[in-house]
Amino acid sequence: MARPRVFISSTYYDLKYVRADVERFIIDQGFEPVLNEKGHIAYGSREKLEEYCYKEVSQCDILVSIIGGRYGCSSTNEHSVSNRELLEASKLGKQVYIFIESAVATEFRTFQANKNIDGIIYQAVDDVKVYEFVEEVYNMPKNNTLHHFSGASDIISYLKEQWAGLFQRLLNDESKKREINLIQQLSDTSDTLNQLVNFLVSEKQEHQTAINHILTINHPIYREIERKAKISFRVFFESLGELISMFESLGFIAISRDDFEALNGYTSWVLPDGDSIIRISKNIFDLKYDENNNLSF
Repeated sequence: MARPRVFISSTYYDLKYVRADVERFIIDQGFEPVLNEKGHIAYGSREKLEEYCYKEVSQCDILVSIIGGRYGCSSTNEHSVSNRELLEASKLGKQVYIFIESAVATEFRTFQANKNIDGIIYQAVDDVKVYEFVEEVYNMPKNNTLHHFSGASDIISYLKEQWAGLFQRLLNDESKKREINLIQQLSDTSDTLNQLVNFLVSEKQEHQTAINHILTINHPIYREIERKAKISFRVFFESLGELISMFESLGFIAISRDDFEALNGYTSWVLPDGDSIIRISKNIFDLKYDENNNLSF
């Protein structure tokens, strides 16, 4: 079974213990962590090593970006490699979670107030480019919410809550699909009524046979039988005999009236799986039973 792939992006030496704890959490969730130091990224010989990191980001579902006090290795442009990993994931529309070390986040306010003043030495970072990138992240149009952390437990707690929320949203979306199907059924019924109204208006006279035909072929019972019995072809019948013949040809078994599974006011059939039962109101047809309480027509 496919598992969500989670790319952990950060500098290594200052955050290796945080990376290890987050990796264990990801594994515990049943997801697949992707870390450069664990050999999870396949490198080739045609491009720079960093380019394979960015390609790996495109193959992942989630990126966890952890910003600490070190700038890290420079890439081929003005960003570090870990900076570019975050930017690449955001550009691709990946689900991104960004965490910034609390000391760095606090000193970032000092940087904002004094960034136009030369000669300031910052204590929480080894390069002012860290703050310049944080400022760039805040200015991104999306995926730019930064969460403070003091240790790996802060990151893990937040991810646990977020991923639980994603799962709940998935369940909610599945529920909405059923609502959409109901709306589609109502739309189909509306289309049938529109056909009938348009027919009456255009003809300006009563044609009972044609009206009955429109109502019959669009009766909702056919779609319900298809859905309940999981029949892949279109169902249509005009008499009880046709219905019984169709059900028998599909391997359905009629339940006699005195059987304990029978339901008063309905004709009941056991589906081929031997467990499921489909019931049809007797009001649909004028049903009759023989002396052995079996269906007859």
